Parts: sequence; structure tokens; C-alpha cells
Amino acid sequence: MGQQNGFGSGFILGSIVGGVVGGVLGTILSTQKEKQLSEAQKSELQSSRIGTLNTEESIELARHSLEDKIAQLNLAIDDVKDQLGTVKTFPEQE
Repeated sequence: MGQQNGFGSGFILGSIVGGVVGGVLGTILSTQKEKQLSEAQKSELQSSRIGTLNTEESIELARHSLEDKIAQLNLAIDDVKDQLGTVKTFPEQE
């Protein structure tokens, strides 16, 4: 009888913990996917608007888009640097 009670309470506890972990992971992953989709839609909208703008406006819009991409790349580079840790550099040879 002792094992049956332990199994039942363990099963219920495991179900609750699994539900919480699954809910948290689902929320995190869906937020990231939504962010990626919104960035893609924004980029697509900017691309479609470039054709209808005059030359100065299209250049300005392209510049802003390029600045956004550079900022994203810089963040990615910083993230990789953080993940890799400090990189050993060789002292300058004289």
C-alpha cells in the first residue's frame, strides 16, 4: 500500500512540475518566434514601401534598415563573445 500512495503523489507532483516547465518553455519559444515573425514582416513592409518613395526617402529608409541590421549583428557578435568567454590574445612581438 505504501508504494501505491508514493506512486500516486509522485505522479501528481510530476504532472504539475511538467505542466509548469512546459508552460514556461512554450511561452519563451512562442515569444521568440513572434519576435522573429514581426521583424520579418517589418522588413518586408519596408522593402515594399521603398518602391513607392522618392529617391531621398528610399535612401533614408534603406539607411535605417541597414543600421538596424548592423545593430542586430553587433548584438549577435557580443552574444557569441560572451558564450565563448575571453579569447587568449598573443602579445605583440617586437
